[in-house]
Amino acid sequence: MAAVIYLHWTATGYDWIRPGHYHSIIGGDGRVHRLHAYSVDLPAHTYGRNRNSVALSCACMGGIPDPWTLPPTPAQLTSLCTEAAAIARSWGWQEGDISLQSVMTHAEAASNRDGRVMHDNYGPMIWGGSGERWDLLQLEKNGPSDGGEQLRQRIRALLRGDPSPTPAAPLVFKGETVIQARGADLAVQIDALGRSWALAADLLNRYEIPYVWDASLRRILIGALDVALTYRDDAVQASVGWPLVELTLQTGNAPVILTGILRPGPSGDRAWCRVVEFAEEFGISVSYEPLVLAERRGG
Repeated sequence: MAAVIYLHWTATGYDWIRPGHYHSIIGGDGRVHRLHAYSVDLPAHTYGRNRNSVALSCACMGGIPDPWTLPPTPAQLTSLCTEAAAIARSWGWQEGDISLQSVMTHAEAASNRDGRVMHDNYGPMIWGGSGERWDLLQLEKNGPSDGGEQLRQRIRALLRGDPSPTPAAPLVFKGETVIQARGADLAVQIDALGRSWALAADLLNRYEIPYVWDASLRRILIGALDVALTYRDDAVQASVGWPLVELTLQTGNAPVILTGILRPGPSGDRAWCRVVEFAEEFGISVSYEPLVLAERRGG
């Protein structure tokens, strides 16, 4: 079966971010929380359709008794389409590849709208279903029931290269310096916001953390078993303007430890990550003024 991108809402509040259900969840402010690598299957996002698929979900529609008191926000829908387009582009898809068979809302999938009868119809009642799932049937209260096609049109436009109203300018780096990490010099670069970045390989090698670079999927597979993921709210976003790269645990559902960026260098593109974020995720002791990384103690 060809790969499919499924689009959901969580039926929760805007800040519900939990691993296990979806590959990425988009908060109410539009921030994309990458929870699992897009190359792995998750078991429980779209009934009967979890294999060879990616699930993206907007954290919204959890209002009680009226779910529309917490509707999908414009920022969420923009990020949902942008992330879907980025996945499609990474798979080599073009505008013409975006169809009901390749990108579906959960409402459409639940009703087998792609013509593949994968299960009983538990989708919207207007499509003959039981009404159990109607994710993104409408994008606004009392709106038209063509939410899926509206989203596909926006994804096609992104793949076509239509100008974005707010194009992301690459994050600017303004200088270089050296910090101490495990008692030795570590070269870092400082961004325009004053944050320190280092080559992911330099940090991983310094702390003797086993890893493998997966160029085809633009990710670094981490072989350590003693990492407790935090799923932080301030993860690096596509708005940083550089191609993103993921550090994921080398386990079955490949949870994302952190997101970095890919920047060109004399020897080709290299993965960079924020130094303090790396330290916090890998349990490295940190002191400030000046920034110093000590040993990896956990906790």
